[in-house]
Amino acid sequence: MKSISYDSALNNGVVDKGRVIMYRLKDWRSIMDGKYFTSLFSPVRINSLEIKNRIVFPAMHLNYTPDGHVTDQMTAFYESRARGGAGLIIVGGCTVDKVGGGHFMIRLDTDDFVPGMAGLTKALHAHGTKVFAQLYHAGRYVPSWMIEGETPVSASAVPSRLTNETPRALTVDEIRQIQQAYADAALRAKRAGMDGIEVLASAGYLICQFLSPLTNQRTDEYGGSPGNRMRFGIEVYQKVRQAVGNDCAVIMRLSGSDFVRGSNTINETVEFAKALDQAGIDGFNVTGGWHETHVPQLTFSVPEGAFSYLAMKVRQAVHVPVIASNRINDPTIAERLINDGWADMVVMGRALIADPRFPAKAMKGELHEINYCIACNQGCFDNIFNGLPATCLINPIVGREHEIRVAKTRKPKRIAVIGAGPAGLEAAVTLAQRGHTVSLYEKEKWIGGQFNLASAVPDKEGFYDLLLHYAHQLEHHGVKLHLGKSINSAALSKLRADEIIVATGASPIIPGIQGLEEGMDEGYVRPAWEVLSDDFNGSSQPIVIIGGGAVGCDVALYLSQGGTMDEKTARFLLEYDAEDPLLVQQLLKQSTRKVTILEMLDKTGKDIGKSTRWPIMLQLKRRGVKMYTNTKVTRIEEGVVYAENNGQEQRFDAGMIVLAAGVASYNPFSKAKDRRIHVIGDALAPAKALDAIRQGFELGIML
Repeated sequence: MKSISYDSALNNGVVDKGRVIMYRLKDWRSIMDGKYFTSLFSPVRINSLEIKNRIVFPAMHLNYTPDGHVTDQMTAFYESRARGGAGLIIVGGCTVDKVGGGHFMIRLDTDDFVPGMAGLTKALHAHGTKVFAQLYHAGRYVPSWMIEGETPVSASAVPSRLTNETPRALTVDEIRQIQQAYADAALRAKRAGMDGIEVLASAGYLICQFLSPLTNQRTDEYGGSPGNRMRFGIEVYQKVRQAVGNDCAVIMRLSGSDFVRGSNTINETVEFAKALDQAGIDGFNVTGGWHETHVPQLTFSVPEGAFSYLAMKVRQAVHVPVIASNRINDPTIAERLINDGWADMVVMGRALIADPRFPAKAMKGELHEINYCIACNQGCFDNIFNGLPATCLINPIVGREHEIRVAKTRKPKRIAVIGAGPAGLEAAVTLAQRGHTVSLYEKEKWIGGQFNLASAVPDKEGFYDLLLHYAHQLEHHGVKLHLGKSINSAALSKLRADEIIVATGASPIIPGIQGLEEGMDEGYVRPAWEVLSDDFNGSSQPIVIIGGGAVGCDVALYLSQGGTMDEKTARFLLEYDAEDPLLVQQLLKQSTRKVTILEMLDKTGKDIGKSTRWPIMLQLKRRGVKMYTNTKVTRIEEGVVYAENNGQEQRFDAGMIVLAAGVASYNPFSKAKDRRIHVIGDALAPAKALDAIRQGFELGIML
């Protein structure tokens, strides 16, 4: 198979050689023989069930079940992951009763849902994949509007920070009814042919609400002491076991640590796991904290495999298999976790959304073929939180597996793509896959467009994974790449192409602020894109950023990180007990650089997705970045920015001024009358990368 190596991609100028972080290279040549991941692809047993490898696709709500029934969309999605080689797929969450979750969740609360589950199970079994059902009850996390106005229930009447509603405390009789609902749902899953059950006791859902002293204020046998608070979850397991029998695998998904002040830590989780181990449970799936935690769980700021230590602590205390979760996105990390005894299996959720064939590719040593998740959350969690079906920025076919196939064309064409940003890259690769002859023109020296800028932001280096993937795909599918090649109107008319795709992106908006153009000419006002594309050496003078959208926040993160202690030094000081850990923590978080964001809207980061905005805001605050909203810049002088807030003029000292006031479409051919032209991405209208890549893909399968 023809492939492009990382060295080739760099040396040929396909990607920016100066700033690529080569953390994927590792043992590249030894991995290529396909014998590296011997532990990851060895079989494992849970109860009497043999699973062909150690890769687990976890239960994730996908918004594919509007009435709770299994749909063709859902079946095709899961079947794609089974066909790609996942050893175990956990389907869910599956609600066990009406008040446990909304009607759009997968449901197992009545027999009506068994036939659909049986069809799904049969489809996955055809690929040798084992299937579990995750039993779900959200308790106080369910808003009343999701359950037709009924009052949510919980261990105690403690308000929910997620819904701002106060649940009703369950009576003992109601507790037993819910426990029976778990058992009944488990039996339905078994009748549907499923191989096992996962009981959900993580993320702050109902079993967690009984376990935690913050949410359990009961004085009966289900509250008070740790043993009493464990009782509800243990009895749920026991009733599930009684319903499905000893030959059916039953595991529990645990919050390794709630990461909520005053709630349970790994110490309490270990004690709960030990009690369940003694009760006969078959395994544990250990994840991170609650939904209301202050610690990011899913975003790009979370290091890969960061919470695996929680699984390791549970594994050391029990005698059954343990699964590690959260941001395990690399087969080398997965292999190491298993070899080092931290886990028996690994969860790869978004990794398998981004690339369903991840297991098959890793097993063959084809790491250059894997499309790695970049933890952007735009298509998955942001869509889900907005009530939309899950998709994926880097895999636009997600959620449409049942209706879209990238088929070879019967009428090959010569197609020119102008612009090698996200939209242009996706269009070029998709068209070439289909058999068209594609020429890709890029005026810069390397591919990527704004992805090159995003990758400069702390913790967003994963964008280079995507660029390297595109670099390989361009060469593999024979795209003719022309770097440093500008196409003007005269050259456009002479292109020997049947179709022309304009993906020229966007350009920064230059607002009409007094003194702005003079500042740019003198060099003390710099566009955000220029700052991100340079190796910034720092500034002891105050920095003012005009514009607090996603780009402005990215620049603030980039600039403020330089004023913090580096991680290697922090580790050295902590490892040798050389310094007070609190001081090291402070130096890691707080920047010495004085950075200020001025935003004219009522909210900073308004265009950032729900799942990523809050950790970005938290990080900016911790680093001491000052953020002003409803603040409109009126004029600029060297060393100072003047702005208006609520009718009052304010002055901000600024040794450097960064302009991040948004972008406008850049289409130099907007007046061209050429029927061959198709415009996509930011050149059509500024939007998110998710939209740009989707447009490139859809045009690619249409032409």
